[in-house]
Amino acid sequence: MGVSTICPAPAPTAMTLENLFEFPEGRRLLTCLQCGVCVGTCPYGDVMDFPPRRIIAMLRAGMIEKVFQSESLLACVACYACMAKCPRDIRLTEVLLPLMKEQALLRMPELPGELQKALQNTLRYGNPMGESSRKRAAWVKTAGVPIRIFQENPAPADVLWFVECYTSYYPRGQDCSRATARLFHALGVDYAILGNEEKCAGECGRLTWEPGLFETLMDYNMAVFQKYRFGRVVTSCPHAHNAFKNRYTSIGFGYELDHTTPFLGRQLDRLRPLLKRRLDAKVTYHDSCCLGRQNEFYDAPRELLRAIPGVKLVEMTHNRVNSICCGGGGGGMWLDTYFKSRGMERLSERRVKEAAATGADVLAVSCPYEISRFEDALKVLGFEKQLRVRDVTELLAESMEG
Repeated sequence: MGVSTICPAPAPTAMTLENLFEFPEGRRLLTCLQCGVCVGTCPYGDVMDFPPRRIIAMLRAGMIEKVFQSESLLACVACYACMAKCPRDIRLTEVLLPLMKEQALLRMPELPGELQKALQNTLRYGNPMGESSRKRAAWVKTAGVPIRIFQENPAPADVLWFVECYTSYYPRGQDCSRATARLFHALGVDYAILGNEEKCAGECGRLTWEPGLFETLMDYNMAVFQKYRFGRVVTSCPHAHNAFKNRYTSIGFGYELDHTTPFLGRQLDRLRPLLKRRLDAKVTYHDSCCLGRQNEFYDAPRELLRAIPGVKLVEMTHNRVNSICCGGGGGGMWLDTYFKSRGMERLSERRVKEAAATGADVLAVSCPYEISRFEDALKVLGFEKQLRVRDVTELLAESMEG
């Protein structure tokens, strides 16, 4: 049974399959050239029965019900590649594919177990791991610098740092949070976190199968935001950034917004003198789909890496807009077992092979999903002694604290 039976459906005024062509984004589907670029650029386009081009063709022909009988929509990892390359600028990842997934779920007897559990955990506990909300800020005690929690000290702050789930609970994610906290402290950033009041921003729920779950999380987080005074939201998660920028605005989110990496990039003149330790490493950078293709933050992470003494930056064959997805978006984070059962190559392994081919010592990332995905892939492929995975913030903190 899907989580949709628990969460309410989107409000009637929201875009649905039935009223799709009443919206400008929906009518734009009718301009599709059927050129096939979306299929060619999709990392799983070769295994999908109905990639975006065929979905649009079936929709035009009134045969859309056939699409919902296939499980191939599970292969969409919401990587924005089809949307970035579409010559008609059709919002495929944001509009068409979430609506298709929602309808497919209604006809699917049961979601794959990993994904179902993650969505149910997010509904019940506010995080996909199923951890207690009371433990969300436990990592703060090990940060080594003071971190203000709004609930304990509600004085206004310049920045609300929205930490998110994997950087709050997952051990390697906590490493990134500690590094970020130390960087903020060194730069004198006036910030606070929500601590145990924070819940998942819900972006993967919207881009997976569960608009009702996303609406629930969005309403909750907005209510918490309104309890405190701050000027800007900075988040460590590209998926949360994406949700706040493109969806939370519909219910009043009007704060200035940053992801940690471009936020630190704008502090580079002040940060550079603090970077004193040489790392002497060859580093290749993986462009996050949400941070890169969706929001076009390509230069800031590279400028930060180049500022670290001893770092030599090398590029993978596929980089920037052509970057290969790690496979974690759109619910893919919890579909590896499903993909493996169907003989599909894990995208994280495909990407790690490219990283290893550069001869790099370090694979640098800016998304908490990517650390666990790439570290697992390194172990599977036997590259763990050749290549390390580090968040950009970890490398900066390592250089600063030398």
